[in-house]
Amino acid sequence: MALEDAKKEVDNALIQEDLKGLSHENTFGGALSFLRRAYTKNLTGVDVAVTGIPFDQAVTNRPGTRLGPRAIREASTLQAFDAPYGWGYDAMSELAIVDYGDVAFDYAKIQDFPDAVTDHIRTILAADVPSIVLGGDHYITFPILKAYAEKYGRLSLVQFDAHTDTWPDDDMERIDHGTMFYKAVKMGLIEPSRSVQVGIRTSNSDPLGVNIIDAREVYEAGPAATAQKIKTIIGDHPTYVSFDIDGLDPAFAPGTGTPVWGGLTSVQASIILRDLAGINMVGGDVVEVSPPYDTSGATAVAGAHVATDLISLWGWRHRKG
Repeated sequence: MALEDAKKEVDNALIQEDLKGLSHENTFGGALSFLRRAYTKNLTGVDVAVTGIPFDQAVTNRPGTRLGPRAIREASTLQAFDAPYGWGYDAMSELAIVDYGDVAFDYAKIQDFPDAVTDHIRTILAADVPSIVLGGDHYITFPILKAYAEKYGRLSLVQFDAHTDTWPDDDMERIDHGTMFYKAVKMGLIEPSRSVQVGIRTSNSDPLGVNIIDAREVYEAGPAATAQKIKTIIGDHPTYVSFDIDGLDPAFAPGTGTPVWGGLTSVQASIILRDLAGINMVGGDVVEVSPPYDTSGATAVAGAHVATDLISLWGWRHRKG
């Protein structure tokens, strides 16, 4: 059946009418969208909207993450014809998922960028649809959280990362991918006592009360115990999940701007995400995929898997029946 479908399917991102189901379009051809979902700005009847934020002007080291959303979409074609593994249900067939395209902004007016992102996400949330965002550097999570906090109040944050990104910065207008969660705590967007940072392996003397499960603890306790600890901390609080791809060890994700050794394996990360099933997740992102530093494309593949698992994580709780 799949072979027969592959013979006739092409450009599903542009022509398909059904928002559910697997796609058997050739991985190497056709119009790109995330998981071959329909490209649309119409959110009627939509369960999840995937959107890209191609921005990398807040980085402290290597740029390139503006190319992340495009690379993740391309990598996701490898997953479009199979149900996501390990979830016990097929999110792609049970959920109406669309690719909402990218945020529009003037690259030469960086001061206007944060509000453009907040407005973009606010529009999606106004339709009572969660966003799964493809980044972009990690700063983008800050203006995203502003839109989410407007809708849900102070959030729990589950952050996979090598860095805490809570270094002090009281200038709320600065655009920096290493200080945005300091600002998110100070502005009351997230509740630190109900938030967790996973995979950390850089030093920060003041984590602002955010719970930290560093990479060594994940290694020693195991991913299943790590997921259970996260669940205990966040409870049933509305939760935003942000996955910085440098949370993975550079062996698994070399294409990123600030790689740090000693990180999570892809197996550990996948088990943690799947064992978080049931949390009150309201949205999420995968960020810091920088294709110019990865000739193999492995980092974009990892990013595509993370984004798919974020969809599945949201859907596990919200699927019909």
